[in-house]
Amino acid sequence: MTLHAAALLTADECRAADQATIKSGTSGETLMENAGKAVVDLILQEYKPRPALVVCGTGNNGGDGFVVARMLKERNWQVTLAITGNADDIKDDAKKARDKWNMSGGATRTFAPDLLKESELVVDAIFGSGLDRNVEGDAKVAINAINDSKLPVVSIDMASGINTDTGAVMSAAIRAAHTVTFVRAKLGHVVLPGKAHIGELHIYDIGISGSTVKPLYFLNAPVLWKQSFPTLSPESHKYTRGHTVVVGGGINSTGAARLASIAALRIGSGLVSVACAQIAQPMYAMTLTSVMTKTYATTAQLGTLLEDKRITATLIGPGNGVSEATREQALLLLGTKKPCVIDADAISIFQPNPKALFSAISGPTVLTPHEGEFARLFGVSGPRTKRALEAAKLSNAVVVLKGNDTVIASPDGRLAVNANAPVWLATAGTGDVLAGMIAGLMAQGMPTFDAACAATWIHGEAATHFGPGLIAEDLPASIPAILKKLYHD
Repeated sequence: MTLHAAALLTADECRAADQATIKSGTSGETLMENAGKAVVDLILQEYKPRPALVVCGTGNNGGDGFVVARMLKERNWQVTLAITGNADDIKDDAKKARDKWNMSGGATRTFAPDLLKESELVVDAIFGSGLDRNVEGDAKVAINAINDSKLPVVSIDMASGINTDTGAVMSAAIRAAHTVTFVRAKLGHVVLPGKAHIGELHIYDIGISGSTVKPLYFLNAPVLWKQSFPTLSPESHKYTRGHTVVVGGGINSTGAARLASIAALRIGSGLVSVACAQIAQPMYAMTLTSVMTKTYATTAQLGTLLEDKRITATLIGPGNGVSEATREQALLLLGTKKPCVIDADAISIFQPNPKALFSAISGPTVLTPHEGEFARLFGVSGPRTKRALEAAKLSNAVVVLKGNDTVIASPDGRLAVNANAPVWLATAGTGDVLAGMIAGLMAQGMPTFDAACAATWIHGEAATHFGPGLIAEDLPASIPAILKKLYHD
């Protein structure tokens, strides 16, 4: 079994993969040589020869640094190597790498900030992916001095000071221009704040086998969900492509539901209807030429409307208001057991009694909170990935914790991190579009976790396709270009 192409590895999984590879006959020394060569290949690709400072810790990441220094020196680069910590702590494969450096005529110095004045490039080989404690002492001095120097930095495996499993800054962390990692990306590469320290990420195959690793964490990409993405055939018609119902807000707050409904239509739902109060119906009807409107006066009438078996997914929350009516309608939608997206106000209304929401979830359900809404609903703390997973298990729903590093968590323990969102996506209404896209994919029969992942990725790609200046209304019109590429591929 090969390692999933979208896998994000934890520190423990990295160690297990290393050990399995060594046990199968590839020496640790060979892996270290391969890692060093990968870093050198990247450096030669990105930089012309220049004075380079390789800063090594005393563990295996430092061993990789000794290999890099030796190989650059062999290519006639001017290389200075400095270590942080006690040289006597360098052991095993790292010691072999240091011995080869010494035999090549290389000198090993103790790190001092003044060494940076003689350098034009820094290779960070201090900690790598195994750090699980706060940075202190010589290493912290080195990291802060390197950052202060503003020199370009190439980090090996992980920007030193970043926790591999959480992306947390362990009191100080390198800000790299490039990070070279091996086998697969790690969680800390793609979640904030770690993501902001990595620079450009490069993944190299150095011969480590991932066959024994059974990952639950993934980088959100088409390879993760494309096998379940809705397909089209000559036999397709509007009802085979699903019917999404969006519960619309009142006459003074129709915009959010309109954004969501157009997004559901653009993502492929064959039919989309807005269910709304009679007084708001003219506003929806005049502005949504491709979306139907259905009116109701009471929650019971909404329930009757939803009995139509052709309705295959529902959405509530955008623009609905934090009200008792929203709470009742959300519970009604969940009671139908049709695939359902709960967003925005329909999340916030359950702040006084989250269990009332959780106990009502028995069908395919996606919750789409931003950080504020998440805090109102879930009493969990810690890194985003951990909080999202706990929330998914508490609610028995797929949780999409929105942000620049949106995290999609499933009750079964799977987690995907979305890393393609451009910064200009942070504008009002884009979350309503995302909710509509998720509902539209669920309406077409896509499994809940896959639908949430696919919609989030397409949402980010559509924003990138449009570019700066994006407002929420621009997103639905950018979806077809992304779908065209997905279907072509």
